[in-house]
Amino acid sequence: RINMLSEPIEWLTDNGSCFIAKDTASLLREIGMEPCTTPVRSPQSNGMAEAFVKTFKRDYVSVNPTPDAETVIAQLPFWFEHYNNLHPHSALGYQSPREFINSQSQT
Repeated sequence: RINMLSEPIEWLTDNGSCFIAKDTASLLREIGMEPCTTPVRSPQSNGMAEAFVKTFKRDYVSVNPTPDAETVIAQLPFWFEHYNNLHPHSALGYQSPREFINSQSQT
């Protein structure tokens, strides 16, 4: 559960029906997130998310056995852990996000 005392975290998506559904928006608000959508027919507006999905598919999904959705879902926590703590990112000087955050807090 997200800290309900902090500012809502924005959940940026395109305008796919599953993202703009009332149930989705209601659930997001319930857990402290604010749904936001990109302009229609404007994938460049969601460039960071598109780049993340491309990287995630390339570096995790395509190199691991993924016979079904259940297998993929079971692997997600491990993949996210690796992505955030060990995976080098060119935009962060080839540090993982965790290494980058730690180096910023030491300055």
